[in-house]
Amino acid sequence: MTYAEKVLDEIEKGNYEEARKHFGWSLRKDSDDMIYSLAEELYSLGFSNMAKRAYQTLLERYPDEDSLKTALADIAISEGEDDEALEYLSSITPDSEAYLQALLVSADLYQTQGMFEVSEQKLLQALDLAPDEEIIRFALAELYYNIKQYKQAIPIYLDLIKQGNFSISQVNLVQRLGMSYALSGQFEKALAYLEQIHSEERDDDTQFQLGITQYELGHIEDAISSFEKLRDTSPDYATTYSYLAVAYEKEGQLQKALTTLQEGIAVDEYNIKLYQKASELAAKLGQRDEAERYLLIALDQEPDNLTIVIMLSNLLIECGKFEQNIELLTDYLDQDEIDPQLYWNLGRSYANLDNYDDAIKYYDAASEQISSLEFLKDAAIFYRNAGDRQKAKMFVDEYLVSQPNDSEMLELQDELLY
Repeated sequence: MTYAEKVLDEIEKGNYEEARKHFGWSLRKDSDDMIYSLAEELYSLGFSNMAKRAYQTLLERYPDEDSLKTALADIAISEGEDDEALEYLSSITPDSEAYLQALLVSADLYQTQGMFEVSEQKLLQALDLAPDEEIIRFALAELYYNIKQYKQAIPIYLDLIKQGNFSISQVNLVQRLGMSYALSGQFEKALAYLEQIHSEERDDDTQFQLGITQYELGHIEDAISSFEKLRDTSPDYATTYSYLAVAYEKEGQLQKALTTLQEGIAVDEYNIKLYQKASELAAKLGQRDEAERYLLIALDQEPDNLTIVIMLSNLLIECGKFEQNIELLTDYLDQDEIDPQLYWNLGRSYANLDNYDDAIKYYDAASEQISSLEFLKDAAIFYRNAGDRQKAKMFVDEYLVSQPNDSEMLELQDELLY
């Protein structure tokens, strides 16, 4: 038995100290071919430090062997030693037999650095040198997939599958293709591929995307089944709960939807979207105190989140808590950029408290930025009640341009003519 074989044997037994002893002897006594094979095996097993030493030993003996440089560059990338990796790669010239592999390793390096365009250039250069090399096409598809350019990844994955490649480097290409279709909004094509994957082979992201795809295609019961399975098998996959709740809501199962969101909050107490949706559903169920409680918790976590502020403000107005709403919104009036909805809601609150001086001030401020039909109608009624018939008529007329058959506004228009 060679020393290299003893190293691997001791590793298999878990005797790592003995393995290291045999490793030292292997570098001194085994053949170079044996050391190279050992280095490859060690790297594949995750023993990158020993693999690195083996490759470095060989490089000292064969300084012009570029394949050793690419191997060492690959290890350097995995260790975060980018400068070291570049040093190895830059010494490999285009006439080298290892140049193609160097391009692939370079592409990996630049991808880890977030330099995706450079990574793409390296892969396209490699593809130009070896257009039939499947691993290069796969690497290019993976790059596009990882940077969310799914439409560019799709034809490459599809071509690889048509050539009989269903898995490369332990990556399921059918799954990748289905996910790419789904994430690019091509749900019908996505479903055809995602359903081909056995349920036990789907990872959490794929199971989740299957549910999304089914929901988008109107297969609500199937979507619920997919989301429920993901929730049961991976309860910490927090995103599931909001989508499962939406699917339940679509089926009219509001209480079940709210319970699901409560389960989600127990898993991820800092997920603001869960609180927002829980508040919305609680309000629909008539549980307004609960709806307010969820928004107050969310606002305590993100006090500058204006979406939550506006949701809470709208709810307080619906509940008739006008003074509480004024207290809430006043804290946000000193911000550099104020959402005009805050002005409108303050105006509505002051109007309901018969404080027309302040109400007019905020309706005037809101009218400079809001032109929705809902605001135009409300403003018309407000200014009529405030005694400003000219402004009331202006808002009525503007509203009726888009809604000429609104009987209430037509009556108000007639009233304001006299």
